Amino acid sequence: MNIKSAGLIYFSPTQTTRKVIEGISQGLQAVKLHHINLTPSDAETRKLPECVGDLALIGAPVYAGRLPAVMHSRFRRLKGNGTPAVIVVVYGNRAYEDALLELRDIALEAGFKPVAAGAFIGEHSYSSNEMPIAAGRPDAQDLGKAEEFGRMIREKLANIWTIDQINTLQVPGNFPYKELRMLLDIVPAINEAICTRCKMCLSACPTAAINSYNPTLTHKGLCIRCCACVKNCPAFARTMDDARIKHAAEQLNMNCGNPKEPETYL
Repeated sequence: MNIKSAGLIYFSPTQTTRKVIEGISQGLQAVKLHHINLTPSDAETRKLPECVGDLALIGAPVYAGRLPAVMHSRFRRLKGNGTPAVIVVVYGNRAYEDALLELRDIALEAGFKPVAAGAFIGEHSYSSNEMPIAAGRPDAQDLGKAEEFGRMIREKLANIWTIDQINTLQVPGNFPYKELRMLLDIVPAINEAICTRCKMCLSACPTAAINSYNPTLTHKGLCIRCCACVKNCPAFARTMDDARIKHAAEQLNMNCGNPKEPETYL
């Protein structure tokens, strides 16, 4: 199989997943790359491409060992039509648990044919200067390994005449998937004294949880605590100061300090 074009499909509020997917694409050396960004809130309704190319690179962050629920509804709007796919999850140096298996199953359900998979490390959403958790990742070394993974995929597919030659990809994980336990009813705190109302947080938010007329208001039922608004606020007016988030960050900082390495499956 000759990969001339690839579709980069990702949900990536803080851009870590996107960076990994782009790193893998460098190794593929495809002539054409098509970005299908499922992060903006309008991904629920806007028209999505019917064709994703010769190969799909599908990426999602890991939330508490699972995929973010919003990823499901958006990704299921795509039609794989038998397109080979590389599935990738990005986690904050704790564990990816059932997320990779879950992404494989969603890809299969949508009509894609997973041929390779990877679990890479990205800076945790709760990471801060005071409490770093996999800070700065994916770093240059991670992205180098992502590119090498892309080259390995290209070489593997070059020796295959038809996608039917590839068996169902096996990845780690358990089914039924673990129960998704997320901290609920928590939204970023706003320091109204320094908030400039620039509304950059609105464009960063993947679920339209921030009030478009008054950006100091955040809808608790829509916020998924991805911290995209926190990390994109130029005035540093948004913070996650809830005691439960701080405790979780402290535990992650203390228990997940040993850097983990990417895991790949071909």
